[in-house]
Amino acid sequence: MTDKTIIRFEGVKQQYDRSTVLNRVSFEIERGKFYTLLGPSGCGKTTILRLIAGFIQPTEGNIYFNGKVINNVPADKRQVNTVFQDYALFPHLNVFENVAFGLRIKKLKNAVIADKVKEALRFVNLEGYEDREITEMSGGQRQRVAIARAIVNEPEVLLLDEPLSALDLKLRTEMQYELRELQRRLGITFVFVTHDQEEALAMSDEIFVLNEGDIQQSGTPTDIYDEPINRFVADFIGESNIVPGRMIADFRAEFAGKQFDCVDQGFSPNEPVEIMIRPEDLEITEPEQGNLEIKVDSQLFRGVHYEISGYDKAGNEWLVHSTKKAVVGSSIGLRFDPEAIHVMRFGETEEEFDKRLEAYSDPAQAGAAGDGR
Repeated sequence: MTDKTIIRFEGVKQQYDRSTVLNRVSFEIERGKFYTLLGPSGCGKTTILRLIAGFIQPTEGNIYFNGKVINNVPADKRQVNTVFQDYALFPHLNVFENVAFGLRIKKLKNAVIADKVKEALRFVNLEGYEDREITEMSGGQRQRVAIARAIVNEPEVLLLDEPLSALDLKLRTEMQYELRELQRRLGITFVFVTHDQEEALAMSDEIFVLNEGDIQQSGTPTDIYDEPINRFVADFIGESNIVPGRMIADFRAEFAGKQFDCVDQGFSPNEPVEIMIRPEDLEITEPEQGNLEIKVDSQLFRGVHYEISGYDKAGNEWLVHSTKKAVVGSSIGLRFDPEAIHVMRFGETEEEFDKRLEAYSDPAQAGAAGDGR
């Protein structure tokens, strides 16, 4: 743990009755960053948020806050605040009183409360709305009130449980930018829960991808998008083409009945693997000019690109995003660079994956990884 670490989970397991929701997860969160817990419903992301907030206690393991175990510290004694999915605002109170609620519980002086509420509303661009009734506010304005109520208590960590899910697409996009900018201005740690991968990629400094109670992969949005550790992450983060293959040798892979140069190493010779190529990394060419040839099966116009689906001669399906239009039933070539090929090893853990990537810069380590050592 470093001085930058504000939250640390150490072997945390969470069970409800006999059902395991978290499988001894361990991770660290640094202060001043925007983190996203991303995954499908039931993967454990909201449970992590509730554990940090103190709404529940772990079945096993320890949770640290600023280096101290907080397993049994009650929620009202933790330096965190939560913005809930439904915002949990009080409809009988106006904007000012909603934001001031926590400060009044602390029995601060009225003048102090007024200054703090005014400053919080300024941060969320709601100056002048103090007397507005909650029932008169739009969805985006209500969300900002909920955030102001959370930050007015000056927490070290702000937890956000899918706060954008009830908004329409345009407002949701606007609020993504506002939340990210707010986090930068406040300089505090945000932990954001969502199942929307585009939202996670757009807003986060770091992402934890969860599935069935385990953290499948963690890293920057670029790392996770470009270097997914397995099929689940590759499929969940963006769209992808995943086909069976094998590593002939370092920097040489075989799939779709052909061999190709790639940038991956550290595999055993002829090791079975999965090959991933993103749809936007495929360029449409004449059939004889491509690395692969496919027959176009369907085509949809998505506004900024065409979404083209087809099959190669080995029976693999390929998805292509291109500004070029194809003809359904025709054959086209697909061209791609070695850098577009991402090789995934079966059953590789995140720790093993990271070590293999680190070994790329160390020939001795890379050789050992390739020998299976």
